[in-house]
Amino acid sequence: MKNYGRVTLALLGVWFAIAVVLGGGHWLQNTGNRIGVGVAIAAGAPLIVFALWAAGSKGFREFLLGLNPRVLTASQVWRLMGVVFVVLEARNLLPSVFALSAGYGDMFIGATATLVAWLLAKPEHRGSFILWQVLGIADLVLAVSLGVTVPLLQPSGPTTGLMTELPLSLIPTFFVPLFLMMHVVAIAQARKWGGVLTRRRTVMAEVLGGGVGD
Repeated sequence: MKNYGRVTLALLGVWFAIAVVLGGGHWLQNTGNRIGVGVAIAAGAPLIVFALWAAGSKGFREFLLGLNPRVLTASQVWRLMGVVFVVLEARNLLPSVFALSAGYGDMFIGATATLVAWLLAKPEHRGSFILWQVLGIADLVLAVSLGVTVPLLQPSGPTTGLMTELPLSLIPTFFVPLFLMMHVVAIAQARKWGGVLTRRRTVMAEVLGGGVGD
C-alpha cells in the first residue's frame, strides 16, 4: 500500500507539472477563444488513466478504499476558490452564465466540506454523505458543460478564454478532475459502509437479545 501511495503522489506531481506547462505555454488556447479540445484532452486523460488503473488493479482499488474519507471530503474545501469566478464575472472577464453557476456551486461545496467530513462520514449517515458527494459531482459536471456551451448560451460578451491561461487553466486541467476522483472514491467507500452498519446492528441485536434472555 505504501508503494501505491508513493506512486500516486509522484503521478500527481507529474500531472500538475504538465498542467502548468500546458497553461503557461499557451497549448490550451484555440482560435474560438473558449474552452476547447486542448482542455478536454488535458482534463480527460487523467480521468481515463485513473478509471483504467482502478478497474484493472485490485491493489490500487484497495489503496483507494483505504484512504481516509474525512480527509478526501474535507479537501474539497479548496472549492471555495470558486469566489474567483464570481469576482471575474463582476469585472466582466468571464461570462455570467458560466461563472456564477460554477462559482456559487463551488463555494457551497467548499463551505460545507469540513462539516460533512466530520458529521456525515460515518455508516449511520451514509445516505446523506453520498448525496453530498453526488451534489459535488453535479456541480463539476454543470460547470464544465456550461463552459463548453457558453458560445451558444451567451454569444455576446466575455468568453471563457481566460480559463485556458495560467493560473485559471489549472482549474479545468488539474483541480476539476482531481476533485471528481475524490468524490468517486468517497462514494465507493461509503457504499462499503452498508455491510459495516448491518454488522453493527446484528451485534447490537444479539447483545440486547442476550440481555433480555438473562
